[in-house]
Amino acid sequence: MDVVVTGIGLISSLGTNLETSWQNLLVGQSGIRLQQPFAKLNPRPLALIAQQPAELEDLAWLAIASAIKDAGLKLPLPECGVVIGSSRSHQAAWEDLARQIYFDVPEIALERWLDKLPHAPAITAARQIGAKNSVLAPMAACATGIWTIAQAYELIQTGQCQRALAGAVEAPITPLTLAGFQQMGALARTGAYPFDRDREGLALGEGAAMFVLETAKQAKERQAKIYGQILGFGLTCDAYHANTPEPQSRSAIAAVKQCLERSKLLSTDIDYIHTHGTATKLNDQSEANILQMLFPHGVAVSSTKGATGHTLGASGALGTAFCLMALRDQLLPPCVGLQTPEFDLDFVTTPRRGKIHSVLCFSFGFGGQNAVVALRKFDE
Repeated sequence: MDVVVTGIGLISSLGTNLETSWQNLLVGQSGIRLQQPFAKLNPRPLALIAQQPAELEDLAWLAIASAIKDAGLKLPLPECGVVIGSSRSHQAAWEDLARQIYFDVPEIALERWLDKLPHAPAITAARQIGAKNSVLAPMAACATGIWTIAQAYELIQTGQCQRALAGAVEAPITPLTLAGFQQMGALARTGAYPFDRDREGLALGEGAAMFVLETAKQAKERQAKIYGQILGFGLTCDAYHANTPEPQSRSAIAAVKQCLERSKLLSTDIDYIHTHGTATKLNDQSEANILQMLFPHGVAVSSTKGATGHTLGASGALGTAFCLMALRDQLLPPCVGLQTPEFDLDFVTTPRRGKIHSVLCFSFGFGGQNAVVALRKFDE
């Protein structure tokens, strides 16, 4: 059963909708700015959507509403499956609550605490669109976004629904998240420069990307536009370390091979790879080794985190959206921030036109969570 994408909703530091974010990405714009949202923490390069950290619910609903409208659907959608994830979810709200408790605020508002649990974005989304089918809320670090698409794909493939809403949302600009990444030495000082010889680390970003997935049969019957077809996935875990990739990248390599095999593709069939590309020393080195090993013939690659910042659990969803736009427009997005490549790879440094049929999107998260998705232009 062919599964296709008929609607996309995206919000990022590049813009509050898909088209604006895409066009700003193509011209090499970056949403990363030096920001100090919390007075007690030093300024850092951050990719905020507005002047202050965003509310998770606002990001999620804006992206969901945009995806549903883009797909040409109307609410309610009772038979629709829902798979929405986040690696941090409502962490900002829980940090606020902790500050209230420990700084002796006399009365603490706990009425809505159930709406702040980790799975709340998926539950809330189901309620908002009137979905009464399966509701899933995966959390797999930075691999979360691709995990959501994989699980929605499986819901359709197994006949549990003919349509599913999938995606991820992240509002990670919180004191604890910033302090934690700073303690690890992972935060950039001036900006994010994926795969650059002088890269400094990651810049946290906010964002959400949501997708309407459905059977190709149903999409064609209702004459919906189709961004692309989902072919398959590779999902593995290193089981090695909390935040360091396994030195030989064996499980990450296995995820790529698994994805290619399930998608009935050869490495030479791939026209473009949207890399994880966090601009940290370890990730970029590990990912470059994987690309050189599995694609020795060369393949066009780029990372968009120099433009959007690292949106953690939502990053794979944003990357998938940009891959689908590349298929739609037959135009590859640039690796924003890259000036002096450290690795011998075919980096896209300016938008590149070409015949783009099959693409991959990589996500490699903390804890060794590896996720790869294969997409292709839909041929009726």
